[in-house]
Amino acid sequence: MELRPYQKAAVQAVEEEGHKGRNKTLLVLPTGCGKTLAFAQIAKDCVNDGERVLVLAHRGELLEQASDKIYKMTGLKAALEKAEHSCLEHPFQRVVVGSVQTLMRERRLDLFNEDYFTTIIIDEAHHAVSRSYLNILEHFYDAKVLGVTATADRADMKDLGSVFDSLAYEYTLPQAIKDGYLCPIKAQTIPLHIDLSGVRVTAGDFQLGDIDTALDPYLEQIAAEMKNYCKGRRTVVFLPLVKTSQKFCELLCANGFRAAEVNGESADRAEVLHDFECGKYDVLCNSMLLTEGWDCPPVDCIVVLRPTKSRALYSQMVGRGTRLYPGKKELLLLDFLWMSEKHELCRPAHLLAKDKALADAMTKRIEDADGAMDIEEAEHEAEQDVVREREEALAKELDAMKRRKRKLVDPLQFEMSIQAEDLANYTPSFGWELMPASDSQKKFLESRGIYADGIESAGKASQLIDRLKKRQELGLATPKQIRFLEGKGFQHVGTWDFEAAKKMIARISFNGWRVPAGVDPWKYEP
Repeated sequence: MELRPYQKAAVQAVEEEGHKGRNKTLLVLPTGCGKTLAFAQIAKDCVNDGERVLVLAHRGELLEQASDKIYKMTGLKAALEKAEHSCLEHPFQRVVVGSVQTLMRERRLDLFNEDYFTTIIIDEAHHAVSRSYLNILEHFYDAKVLGVTATADRADMKDLGSVFDSLAYEYTLPQAIKDGYLCPIKAQTIPLHIDLSGVRVTAGDFQLGDIDTALDPYLEQIAAEMKNYCKGRRTVVFLPLVKTSQKFCELLCANGFRAAEVNGESADRAEVLHDFECGKYDVLCNSMLLTEGWDCPPVDCIVVLRPTKSRALYSQMVGRGTRLYPGKKELLLLDFLWMSEKHELCRPAHLLAKDKALADAMTKRIEDADGAMDIEEAEHEAEQDVVREREEALAKELDAMKRRKRKLVDPLQFEMSIQAEDLANYTPSFGWELMPASDSQKKFLESRGIYADGIESAGKASQLIDRLKKRQELGLATPKQIRFLEGKGFQHVGTWDFEAAKKMIARISFNGWRVPAGVDPWKYEP
């Protein structure tokens, strides 16, 4: 199997993190983009270096998938650590796929020396802060750790930075769609208000029993509405409980659909899944069974009737329909007018939006659209509105900064001048990033003209230092040039070349430190 360009880049980025001494790192690839193949290559490289690798997963399907892909990708056969199977019986097999539920037990861990595994790869790494995983990581405390996931969010807000040191590589959903590796997503808002105001939250997400109670009165209406949108499509419906899934399946059948239902106790589960993929059924209902470890490329419609606050879980559900398939033009994602006074919940906008303001603006556009709307189009339109509002709000703050009698440049002024939205919106995630900026970082920044006391974390300082070095390589304006010229009214000096800024400062100097006649700072472009 040949790796795709982004998979090769991901493998290289992970290995580069190791060279930097960041031995606990994350790799983020959207569902359907072959994360298993990427970490299979990393496992092979580790084995070639004489290491022993443990691949951890929390479900049998994921273990089987990892073992199969590793063999097809690398030719390496993986030993199994699960229930009565022990990899210790196969010491010459350098790759092990292990069940978290098995390895987390103290008696099982005691069978292994602390240095038995050199590298641990965690599939679906958004689960990694759970105690079951931590037991294993604490036992093999000196092992390198790679976490692989489709999203680095967790509903209960526990910081993945407590486990991982860095984000080595992230391939985003929009980029995957743009590059043609995943299909476009269109969101359709269904004009049905579903009241979730009485649903409670436990461990960061909605209680399933409460969702079931709130959802039940609307099931017949939803089944009827689906006739308007799902005919001719291969649809997967996610529901909160097995009993709800079974009931909804019956309602769909009564509305003319060829519907089937699967759950953890289904004796014929494999047969039903096969028949669905082959087209015997056009709707498949499940209660969270199919969020991970199941691929069915023909799926082109997703209905989420299990509202969630977790972007990770929401992305997993939607990801069941993003794979490419002959004749498939897009994934249709049906969304409802969920009513919740106390809690935010994931909507189609959250698949792309980086913050609440953009998500809210996107959601409004999707709701107001006449028919299904491409979520990338919604993001593009909403982002223009949000950026305009932010720029207006920042204008006053930036104006005040430019007037301060300070020789150094405020970080925000520098970020806005060079139009670096990624820096302005940066949020530290990992342990080292959350620490205060070091004295050496502050000294470097101040030597380059940045007011370091305005920098709140080591992560932000590191980002600024990297950007300053890159700008110097490219020959762009320095912070001190930006400070001086913007103080004279020139706009976005951060986009100027160093030489252009130098010449204008020289002209101002020769003119008695006044802007030369005929030069309008607001309109001037070098």
